[in-house]
Amino acid sequence: MKKEDLILVIDMQNVYLSGQKWACLNTEGAAQNILKVLDAAGNRDVPALFTKFMPPQDPFGRWKTYNETYRDINENEWLNEMVESLRKISGNYPVFEKSVYSSLKVPEIKKAALETTARGGRVVLTGVVAECCVLSTAFDAIDLGCEFIYVTDAVSGFDRPREDASILMLSGLSPLHGKIMDTGSYLKET
Repeated sequence: MKKEDLILVIDMQNVYLSGQKWACLNTEGAAQNILKVLDAAGNRDVPALFTKFMPPQDPFGRWKTYNETYRDINENEWLNEMVESLRKISGNYPVFEKSVYSSLKVPEIKKAALETTARGGRVVLTGVVAECCVLSTAFDAIDLGCEFIYVTDAVSGFDRPREDASILMLSGLSPLHGKIMDTGSYLKET
């Protein structure tokens, strides 16, 4: 972990827990590894930001269909809260709502990512959903010129084939645009 890095915790909400409509393969396991990264980050003054996916307020096109299809999720406060294991610690960091997949569409996060890059740091990707919000954020990071770190065991997708496909896609852009590593390897970096 480099002190210049930016830890990005993407959409770790209850709706992605086991047994929920959008359950990911290992949301709680990813949360535990995110806690390890945040603990180390706090000890080294590495900044972190959280995002929450919330439905678009004024949906257009397919987002309108999305809102209609997932009204039950959109209207359920508990499903949209941070997972319990991260809820308390998320209060120590800025939490930004977004209504698109990429976290870098949030102006404050984009600015933080660019500042991170300017000081020689990387955007560290954790959270859910591997093949959706995390992957979209990785592609936006690349387009902005930011180096990314994809922390495999601090990211969860809907199932193993989709998680593996996300890693495979990003591996084609590694090491030029970023690195793919697990929590232990990331934390050992100096």
